[in-house]
Amino acid sequence: QVQLVESGGGLVQAGGSLRLSCAASGIIFSINAMNWYRQAPGKQRELVASITSGGITNYADSVKGRFTISRDNAKKMVSLQMNSLKPDDTAVYYCNAGVKTVGGYLEVWGQGTLVTVSP
Repeated sequence: QVQLVESGGGLVQAGGSLRLSCAASGIIFSINAMNWYRQAPGKQRELVASITSGGITNYADSVKGRFTISRDNAKKMVSLQMNSLKPDDTAVYYCNAGVKTVGGYLEVWGQGTLVTVSP
């Protein structure tokens, strides 16, 4: 069974920084894109940042220049460095990945980690 486990959420003041991490475990042959999504109260889940297995990154306009996604393929981990945080960044952040495992490809989600940015 493939799992993604996030860590690093918490409470921070506006202007502060947090680093989220996500580790994949289980029988994994390869991982395609790794992504961070977020869902704020009353809003739809949105893609925040993505990174391909080759390191190509993409960001939502709302976080460009403030957030940086990175991955360690050997450790099967993806991280999200969040700087200059704003109250609008408050949300549950989810790790997501396309994983090749026994039986084929799976889209896997983590359980989510809460980020709260106070004014």
